[in-house]
Amino acid sequence: MSPARTVLGIESSCDETAAAVVHGGREVLASVVRSQVEEHAAWGGVVPEIAGRGHLQALVPVLQETLDAAGLGPRDLDAVAVTHRPGLLGSLLVGLSAAKALAWAWERPLVGVDHIQAHAYAALMSLEAWSFPYVTLIVSGGHTSLYRTESPLEHRLLGSTRDDAAGEALDKAAALLGLPYPGGPAIEKAGREGNPRAFPFKRPLLEPDSLEFSFSGLKTALLYTLKGPGGRREDPTRPEAASIPDLCASFEACVAETLARKCLRACDREGIDRILVGGGVARNLRLRRTLADLAAREGREVAFARPEHCTDNAVMVAGLGHALLEAGRVDDLLLDARAR
Repeated sequence: MSPARTVLGIESSCDETAAAVVHGGREVLASVVRSQVEEHAAWGGVVPEIAGRGHLQALVPVLQETLDAAGLGPRDLDAVAVTHRPGLLGSLLVGLSAAKALAWAWERPLVGVDHIQAHAYAALMSLEAWSFPYVTLIVSGGHTSLYRTESPLEHRLLGSTRDDAAGEALDKAAALLGLPYPGGPAIEKAGREGNPRAFPFKRPLLEPDSLEFSFSGLKTALLYTLKGPGGRREDPTRPEAASIPDLCASFEACVAETLARKCLRACDREGIDRILVGGGVARNLRLRRTLADLAAREGREVAFARPEHCTDNAVMVAGLGHALLEAGRVDDLLLDARAR
């Protein structure tokens, strides 16, 4: 068995510039994340051009801060891992170009990492021991998918979204409610004192055996709830302030229960009693409680990525990079970025 190795991870798939150093696929020696939330807030969402420029400005300082925090230099690293798919193409290219340059200059292997699989690895990192297979839910602003996970490197797609991802639906709902960006945390905060049963939004579970997701109808239901009977309310973005906590709690509860029930459907179909959850929406407390409660009733186990490893980060990239390195799956300098 080869000795544990130390990997530098780089993440730039969307609007977080991140770097991390991880030893043995689990031990986090340093992690730095530079967010661009303030830059994109005025636009109500991520602007690809702004994101790409932000990565160009932030990546070198983030890398230097990470290596300083770890107390390591190039000779202490065994590989450079980088997200090269999926994501915003311009953003991916910034991180990938930097990783290629470092791997070439330091004479270290380059390891290309799939962003979705890295989120699954983040959930695995929360467990002391692994017991495959798992049903894995990756849920974020850009992705809502279910997988059958046989190992850190083997994920078979079971179902994905037909339209909006769950995080995207939360962001759009927040915009309808006049709440600030990012919408998911804003809805969670506003809904803490609300009644999740005040507005009986229909759970979009689709066909009885479906493992796909669709949140566009739920978003439309919120819109017509705001517009009132017959759509007569003049300004649908200005609901009464007293109703906002209830609307947020009810919308959030609908999303959380839908995600949870789909996970349990997948468990039934695949004959699996263990669930992994990763991605930015995995930080949501209502989702965590809903899924944990429903799974416990059926004797199933749920493991969530640690909160700091749910949103985009480089710990998961370096961790999965270590697993790929151990499997001998390294890349050359012709590795390309793939938006999808």
